[in-house]
Amino acid sequence: MSQAYLELVKAHDALLQKKDAPLYSSLTGLNPAKPQTAANAPVVMIFAPHPDDECIIGALPLRLLREAGYRVVNIAVTQGSNAARKQPRWEELSNACHYLGFELRETIPGGLPNVTTKTRDGVPAEWAEKVAVIAALISEYKPAVCVFPNDNDYHSAHIGTHYLAMDALAKAGHACHVANSEFWRQMDKPNALIETNLQDTADLITALACHVGEVERNPYHLRLPGWMADNVRRGAEVVGGQGEAAPSFSFGTLYRVEYFDGKAIAPNDKKYVVSAGDDIKKLFA
Repeated sequence: MSQAYLELVKAHDALLQKKDAPLYSSLTGLNPAKPQTAANAPVVMIFAPHPDDECIIGALPLRLLREAGYRVVNIAVTQGSNAARKQPRWEELSNACHYLGFELRETIPGGLPNVTTKTRDGVPAEWAEKVAVIAALISEYKPAVCVFPNDNDYHSAHIGTHYLAMDALAKAGHACHVANSEFWRQMDKPNALIETNLQDTADLITALACHVGEVERNPYHLRLPGWMADNVRRGAEVVGGQGEAAPSFSFGTLYRVEYFDGKAIAPNDKKYVVSAGDDIKKLFA
């Protein structure tokens, strides 16, 4: 029996099972972006729980870099828990950031250990040391925007990174916009759906393919477009409005954008659907 959508399903399956998709253990053969940013350009800081998160949640920072001239500084909060993989992961992360044009900073050699709420609640002295490291980086860069996971993003290091960044912002007394991201668990109330055009989406996947050791065991770089497409499906109603016409673009990332006044998050009832042709800075107007 002929089935109209069988060929569509087969095409999707072929992409997900693709065996010859290139991985990049070096930048040989790649043409890294060379963004021009002013010395006094505003800074967006990514607090990445693991090497690879900078690519997965990097849609907003990449657009700010390419369209608004922001500097993007990726803070490698941890370098994973596998000691044997820390140095290889750092090298992979360096390639990914270099490709995208993101600056890269280490927290401490090898990354911060035990970034979890268990440490925050049970070992306050150790947690305070971690907060001091991040607060010092915030004071150094004075970011206009900070991007990090939401407080219910399932993975213990993702949730820990949320509280680490929030505690560090409070310790530094630094006011800025905050964009919470999601990956392992959906946020209850995202308020921003950010489109990435075809080139930006492809570049995020290419950078993710620099994390060779990770995507060899789980080819989630091939699944990133599917995740981003589903973000558009969900964001059409959750952000755009129930029953509203869906946006026509294919790929997007969801965030919750708010303002931290140096002490606490200020309420934000606005919702944003930012397509590729829109001014990305309208998020912060």
